[in-house]
Amino acid sequence: MHEQQDTVTRRRVFYIPGYDPIHPRRYRELYRKEGSAQAEISGYEIGLKPRKFNGNYGWHVDAVIDGTEVDADVEVLVWSDIVRDSMATSIPATYLQLVRTAWVYIATGALGRLMKLRKGPIIAALYPVGMLLVQLLLAVLLALAVFTWGFRAMDWAMQAAMGPHMLGPLFGLRLILWGALALVAAVWLMRWFKKQDGKFFAYYLMHDYAFSAASRGANPAALEARMAVFADSIAASLRSEVDEVLVVGHSSGAHLAVSILSDLIRAGRVPGDGPQLAFLSLGQVVPMVSFLPDAHRLRGDLRFLGKTDALTWVDVTAPGDGCAFALCDPVAVSGVAPEGQRWPLVLSAAFTQTLSAARWKELRWRFFRLHFQYLCAFDRPGDYDYFQITAGPQLLSDRYAGRAPSKSRIVAAVSKYTTVAA
Repeated sequence: MHEQQDTVTRRRVFYIPGYDPIHPRRYRELYRKEGSAQAEISGYEIGLKPRKFNGNYGWHVDAVIDGTEVDADVEVLVWSDIVRDSMATSIPATYLQLVRTAWVYIATGALGRLMKLRKGPIIAALYPVGMLLVQLLLAVLLALAVFTWGFRAMDWAMQAAMGPHMLGPLFGLRLILWGALALVAAVWLMRWFKKQDGKFFAYYLMHDYAFSAASRGANPAALEARMAVFADSIAASLRSEVDEVLVVGHSSGAHLAVSILSDLIRAGRVPGDGPQLAFLSLGQVVPMVSFLPDAHRLRGDLRFLGKTDALTWVDVTAPGDGCAFALCDPVAVSGVAPEGQRWPLVLSAAFTQTLSAARWKELRWRFFRLHFQYLCAFDRPGDYDYFQITAGPQLLSDRYAGRAPSKSRIVAAVSKYTTVAA
């Protein structure tokens, strides 16, 4: 960390999304829209131009903040194809995922320990289980209604047309006919629910939690390979003529960033005379993975990154975000805090203070939108401003130099599993 305030004029930003199957252009449009809004509120200038980096989606930012012109290149490190592949399952396969995922979290004791941290993300984790079971129940009830009503209606019609003596001989035929129609009705309703998942998010969230639970916290091979590619991109930027290389990990992207950065530093790929390296984790859900028994790599990387002097790590969450483990120090709660722990600096985005009463009222129950608020404009901004951090003239280390961590942060070691990779 620099002892004096250094002015940033050029920055490389690497954004690692969470478990998101959507094309990365949504992040550029979000940055453009929300950056413009924040610039108007806070009195600075910011503009975007499209750009690609080695095939990765990104954009160039021209900003004038505090009288300083800053150029920033933002690159999205894309793993949405891996996400889409993991979501390409049938309805029965999703319900099998539900059973397996619930078993992993319950049988390992992870769920019980996670409940000691924050209620919000646990409710978010239980929501897809409950919603999928409700959908299945409604499908069963529809099938029963179709079968019962159809069977009885056909009985009445046959008695009226042919007399009661024909009911017995045709019983099996009626049973097969209305049983098949009942099954068709149930399947139709289940498919309808899946098509409407953009409103319910039940399948999406189930696939999200199942992705980590399937390997009990270890990274799938395809993801490890992609993370190595990400590391190469970041390493190349650390040899470029910029003032700061900033890695932003949002939601599930935060724990990917932890491992990627740990790999880079261990491998000696962070030059001492190069750009400042900074890590901003936003809305992290690290405990959902680090509390699982086979998350040895992640826990080891958390311990390593928690003490390194090769970067600055600031972790921003907010109690108003029900999908994140708000103000939970991801290193400490995972039970791997090293002696002399330095990072992360845990800060609150304090939605109830940084958003006006009217804006908070508008967003309060939009849980998934609030999970992305860290990337958006605040109409009563405090010292957290995503656009000043990514396109402003201050290093992340300078911006929060001397800043005390949130008084409400949770640092108790809660995880049952604390073993780390060798």
